[in-house]
Amino acid sequence: MTKLAANLTMLFNEVPFMDRFEQAAKNGFKGVEFLFPYDFPAADVAAKLKENNLEMVLHNLPAGNWAGGERGIACHPDRVEEFKAGVDKAIEYVKVLGTKQVNILSGIVPAGVTHEQAEATLVANLKYAAAKLKAEGIPLLIEAINTFDIPGFFLTGTKQTLDIIAKVGSDNLFFQYDIYHMQRMEGELANTLKANLAVIPHIQLADNPGRFEPGTGEINYTFLFKFLDEIGYKGWIGCEYKPKAGTVEGLGWRAAHGL
Repeated sequence: MTKLAANLTMLFNEVPFMDRFEQAAKNGFKGVEFLFPYDFPAADVAAKLKENNLEMVLHNLPAGNWAGGERGIACHPDRVEEFKAGVDKAIEYVKVLGTKQVNILSGIVPAGVTHEQAEATLVANLKYAAAKLKAEGIPLLIEAINTFDIPGFFLTGTKQTLDIIAKVGSDNLFFQYDIYHMQRMEGELANTLKANLAVIPHIQLADNPGRFEPGTGEINYTFLFKFLDEIGYKGWIGCEYKPKAGTVEGLGWRAAHGL
């Protein structure tokens, strides 16, 4: 059975962030995810979750200076101590919010850093984070992102992601599969999902082109939702798309896809 989580970074932007929890619940969502909770006290976010009977599905570790264009620091050799501090901060929030799993953004490779240096840094950081989070019972995810939207991003495809997971060698590191990003980078969505289902505990969606709602582009979501049920996917699917003409106005795609 398909479980949809509203991504509150992308959806319900018509209201302030702390009001989006109520909007998500009013519009039928049972779970939520977002990029970061760290601009707000954890207790305040937890109160919104409780008030609206929402499950906290996923958020990311701190990812550097997001407003300044950074998209993660896990592959930055000169930011290791900052990364480790971010792991501690994420754990603090997870314990209060009850977050089911956390995601790491590998980041854009810094100028002057080789691919090999970036990979070695990422692997070492993932080993550290996976072990520390495992001790707290928190699954760790990594995500591949398309280089059209984020040029220079380190982790860009399924094979590379699986290779990194193998090099880390932890049973607490998994693949967050973003349908939109992987459609742009490699396609072959259904077979990839089926082949790697054991290491994919979370999926995100948007259509292409535009990163809008399912049904606005080229991806056959009617097929994919049915296919995910058939292969036994049990996790959440995060709705991480840009509403084309207003969040509530665009939610009709769920009924159109039998959800």
